Amino acid sequence: MTKQTRIGKTDLVVNPIGLGTNAVGGHNLYLNLNEEAGKDLVRAAINHGVNFLDTAFIYGPGRSEELVGEVVKESGKRNELILATKGAHKLVGNDVIIDNSPAFLKQAVEDSLKRLQTDYIDLFYIHFPDQDTPKDEAVGALKQLKDEGKIRAIGVSNFTIEQLKEANKDGYVDVLQGNYNLLQREAEHDYFPYTNEHKISFIPYFPLAAGLLAGKYNKDMTFNDLRKNMPHLQGDEFAKNLEKVEQIRKIADAKNTEVAHVVLAWYLTRESIDVVIPGAKRADQVLDNLKTLDVQLTEAEVNEIDRIFK
Repeated sequence: MTKQTRIGKTDLVVNPIGLGTNAVGGHNLYLNLNEEAGKDLVRAAINHGVNFLDTAFIYGPGRSEELVGEVVKESGKRNELILATKGAHKLVGNDVIIDNSPAFLKQAVEDSLKRLQTDYIDLFYIHFPDQDTPKDEAVGALKQLKDEGKIRAIGVSNFTIEQLKEANKDGYVDVLQGNYNLLQREAEHDYFPYTNEHKISFIPYFPLAAGLLAGKYNKDMTFNDLRKNMPHLQGDEFAKNLEKVEQIRKIADAKNTEVAHVVLAWYLTRESIDVVIPGAKRADQVLDNLKTLDVQLTEAEVNEIDRIFK
């Protein structure tokens, strides 16, 4: 039996290791993606007990949702799966505009339902905040869709703490997705006190810091994709971070497991975090991520990792 956990105060019950699918059809994010390989990794996830799939309109745009939807449909397991997607990006000619207006969000949900070939979305996020829409009004539109059965839970992503508080004025926000990993821990001060108090589940993106915390990089590596602009992968900072990763490797080696599994297991010890959604480009990486569920960290190990990355 795969481990299951509830996401915050929702009725969504998931394997705590989900799958981020921006490399499934995310042609605008990664070069030379193979769509069949993308579908294969979603199949592998579903066939091995991963039931939480995270996508978004802007991956593709639209293509990730379509490919995930195709695999979910062919699996015949829609009722067993928890599908999360996000909207807020409006394509106007060659421009991308962020729109949180109730009318746009309602249309975004309808469009995502079609691409995913489903009649409900388990978790729908406002992907980015816009400048103009009061956030409680934006969330209010999603609450209407929830009452209609079109979505089951409400999320926001990339919101400041002030925007989150405004969005949650009526207590409707279930999930916050934001940047958090061992190298970027600001969320512990900025968000966790509020999310813990309001039983909002925090789902970290870039949990492996774009691969650095998977323990697979060395100092000679260079990057030519979205990683090339990330400060933690450049110069002296990159070198220092690699040294910290080597300290985690000692813990991983003692447990006969890998750095990534130790890191992901550590996140699941945080009160605000119920589920992590590491991405993958290949089916074998999906299965590899699942080994996290076998890692039991002692309190001493949890504190040691905390100290290394203070």
